[in-house]
Amino acid sequence: MKVELPDGTPLELADGASGLDAAAAIGPRLAQAAVAVGVGGEVRDLRLPLADGERVRILTERDPEALAVLRHSTAHVMAEAVLHLWPDTKVAIGPAIADGFYYDFEFAEPISSDDLERIEQEMRRILSSEHPFQRQDGVGKAEILARFEQEQQPYKLELARDLPDGQISLYTQDGFEDLCRGPHLQTTKPIKAFRLLSTAGAYWRGNSDNTMLTRIYGTAFFSQKDLDAHLERIEEAKRRDHRRLGRELDLFHFADNSPGSPYWHPRGMVIWNELSTLWRELNRERGYLEVRTPIIFNVDVWKRSGHWEVYRENMYFTEVEAGEFGLKPMNCPGHIDIYADQRRSYRDLPLRLTEQGLVHRHEPSGTLHGLLRVRHITQDDAHIFCTRDQIEDEVIGCLELATVIYDTFDLDMRVELSTRPEKRIGADELWDEAEGALERALERAGVAYDLNPGDGAFYGPKIDLHMTDSIGRSWQMGTIQLDFQMPERFDITYTGEDNAEHRPAMVHRALMGAFERFIGILIEHYAGAFPVWLAPLQVAVVPVADRHNAYAESVVADLRSAGLRAEADLRGESVGKKIAENEHLRLPCILVVGDREAEAGTVSVRRRGEGDLGARPLVELRDELAAEAAARSS
Repeated sequence: MKVELPDGTPLELADGASGLDAAAAIGPRLAQAAVAVGVGGEVRDLRLPLADGERVRILTERDPEALAVLRHSTAHVMAEAVLHLWPDTKVAIGPAIADGFYYDFEFAEPISSDDLERIEQEMRRILSSEHPFQRQDGVGKAEILARFEQEQQPYKLELARDLPDGQISLYTQDGFEDLCRGPHLQTTKPIKAFRLLSTAGAYWRGNSDNTMLTRIYGTAFFSQKDLDAHLERIEEAKRRDHRRLGRELDLFHFADNSPGSPYWHPRGMVIWNELSTLWRELNRERGYLEVRTPIIFNVDVWKRSGHWEVYRENMYFTEVEAGEFGLKPMNCPGHIDIYADQRRSYRDLPLRLTEQGLVHRHEPSGTLHGLLRVRHITQDDAHIFCTRDQIEDEVIGCLELATVIYDTFDLDMRVELSTRPEKRIGADELWDEAEGALERALERAGVAYDLNPGDGAFYGPKIDLHMTDSIGRSWQMGTIQLDFQMPERFDITYTGEDNAEHRPAMVHRALMGAFERFIGILIEHYAGAFPVWLAPLQVAVVPVADRHNAYAESVVADLRSAGLRAEADLRGESVGKKIAENEHLRLPCILVVGDREAEAGTVSVRRRGEGDLGARPLVELRDELAAEAAARSS
């Protein structure tokens, strides 16, 4: 048989040859370095046979996909170590994830993060000898069930029952055996740089009716240098944690009487309002009309929209005068109602409606995470009603607006096109048309994108916008969705040039996403040190002694007259302490005033990150800061 290499070169192999055979045919050094094989978009085990005509790529540790293989294999070693230390443990599942791996266990007695070092030590003892990962395919289901029954592994037993007979594979290393599709390393030899990170609770199969298991998280890299860099990023992320900084900077708090709903403090509201001003300006410039819609609708609306079928488990409901109502999880039906409130002509399109829309979604309590995962969500939402011919231009306009927003905050954008999910509404022909329109818009805009099959909304495909922050973390932030289903379900139309009734298309888009989450990301992106325009307090004026208080207050009045947010720190503390405490608040600018400054009409300037810059005329500094804030310099 022949397979094809990435550059198109054919490679002749014996029938039934594996990925490892292909690597050996290319060269012995490649066979030694091989981790897995890429076939199409799939990463496979090197042991599996290849098929005639397949396009193959041998993956080594230099390929990003190889990390998942290393991490999955490390997870199996961790599970083996756990069973050595606690032989009665029930083993569940252990996949590789974005930054590492985890395994779920049911322990006879609780363990904690204090036990992670013991597990690591046992892993290193296991890894002091090299062990092959051995794969068995086509194991009989009856044999597997009998084995897990005897071993008293109920979670493996449940998983095995769900698998088709003849399609079960097992992996074994050093006596530890587990149901697994793979791929895995050839041996444990490359597993050297790893760290167990934390423990958490996790319901079996994500169902709160099931047993709560203990999840152990870890990570692994091919080199200690890469692991050290990753651990440093984790520590930096802890230093930037928006929950801690939110308290320190007096921005917001959470309370048990309304879980998942932040209480915004005055300083936090400054950030919120500055973002709202930016949002309004940018939308107004691009022809959006701001609206406001109710937060509660009769359930008939949600049945008609399709949310009742696919989303009601995430909604809140209440009874009003014997009628059932639901808090909105999305703003779409409200905007459709505004569209439908009057007859529309092709001359009215595109109609761009935007709303700072408050929605509520039931997120399980275990998933709530500060501002990043909340139940009370304020979206920078918009819906564009347009003709089929206008779709591509409108999507390109959304992409251009997204670029302006993210550039304002120095966030780099990565784009994914998410296509039809398994659970969806609407005919395949409409999905074909919608996916094609988004593809063409991306190509016309010159935007590079990755394909994310099966992750579209239930009513249409979408473009997902991912941001990379200042410490290299990726965040899924904005989305642009194309929808032919809602206009159909709500029977909205416009009159065309031909005087006939036509169905508009509908573009859903939120570019900041949720204001709550966006602010949480910005707090961590800036580590609380906001640029001048976004800082809750831009200037603190510190008098040297009480006799300078009047001058300090006059400086504040002058700065405020230019639209700057300034306060005088008149507390009876030492100058040094006041400077240190205001620096801890990460203020952009601290001004110290004493006799010389009061006489000369100057201020002694300390800029964040630059230290003491000496005395400057107040008017000069005021105009400089005001210009910096007006320009929204980052």
